[in-house]
Amino acid sequence: MKGLAVLGELTPRSIDAISSYGERLSSFIVALAFRHFGMEAAHVDARRVIVTNQRHTHAAPLWGPTYSRLAETIPPLAEHAVVVMGGFIGSTESGVTTTLGRGGSDFTASIVGAGIGAEEIQIWTDVDGMLTADPTIFRGGHRVKTISFAEAAELAYFGAKVLHPATVVPAIEKNIPVYILNSRRPSVPGTRIVAEAVPCRNAVKSIACKRNISVVNVHSSSMLMAHGFLRRIFESFDRHETAVDMVATSEVSVSLTIDNTARLPDIMRDLREFSEVQVEAAQTIVCLVGDNIRFSKGVASRVFGVLDAVNIRMISQGASLLNLSFVVADSDVAQVVERLHHEFFSELDPEVFE
Repeated sequence: MKGLAVLGELTPRSIDAISSYGERLSSFIVALAFRHFGMEAAHVDARRVIVTNQRHTHAAPLWGPTYSRLAETIPPLAEHAVVVMGGFIGSTESGVTTTLGRGGSDFTASIVGAGIGAEEIQIWTDVDGMLTADPTIFRGGHRVKTISFAEAAELAYFGAKVLHPATVVPAIEKNIPVYILNSRRPSVPGTRIVAEAVPCRNAVKSIACKRNISVVNVHSSSMLMAHGFLRRIFESFDRHETAVDMVATSEVSVSLTIDNTARLPDIMRDLREFSEVQVEAAQTIVCLVGDNIRFSKGVASRVFGVLDAVNIRMISQGASLLNLSFVVADSDVAQVVERLHHEFFSELDPEVFE
């Protein structure tokens, strides 16, 4: 900290070094607590086994060396002790501390489970599992007993905070079931995430919302029939490392959504070299997810039929066979989710929902 004060600069590498102490200390304290109560416990510093690239604050695992180190380190210890390891942190191949970004602790659990060939991976959180709607928006949701990896990944990507989008990736590759459980209500069975979708009479499994996103509208009549219009647009987003969630296009216009506006001024400067750009802030992506959406007729008419009084800004269906997504103003989200929930969950398949 003294060094940072002298330099007057906080680099991503320094942020990772400071951020790592929480997991390092808490996991060590838990291991000591287990020993205090008579349980054999072994503490492992995650930086010994989770090997990442050098993208500080959002590092990605290097799977080969990570799985190799996990297989060598964890199973021998687990034969005679409870292994305690902090999540969220790792290190580069040269030993520099890194962090995995938001949801990194759950991601670590999945990485470790895949690396040691676990029978199952458990994510303990503060809700009963994955629900049919975000409880902070609509409180009448139902627990989803079982859901597929693909459906869970879609929900996580589009705002289901109970699970980070990256969490299920290692589990998918190793075909290991993931359980979402409530640490405050351990008797609740939670949600089981498995490889294949289970049969369900409901068209939709859950409604997710990705809030506080911005819609970027790009228009250029001079680009009519011009080759490379889309390429130039997306090159700018790529150059400024800004991810795009949804896209809608016409001959001379493109609308897209982003949730990270840190580099938006730079992107707009690029785009205005060949087009007009407008930005609409305070928007929300509402996403209906379910394997049955691809097989059910009339889902779109049911959705927009109950939302006839709401201004729909963008619509996306077809890019994924599992979801139907659209954009509305943040101020409309509560009524939108309530109407959709009454439409699609007034009757429940007892095999899938509770």
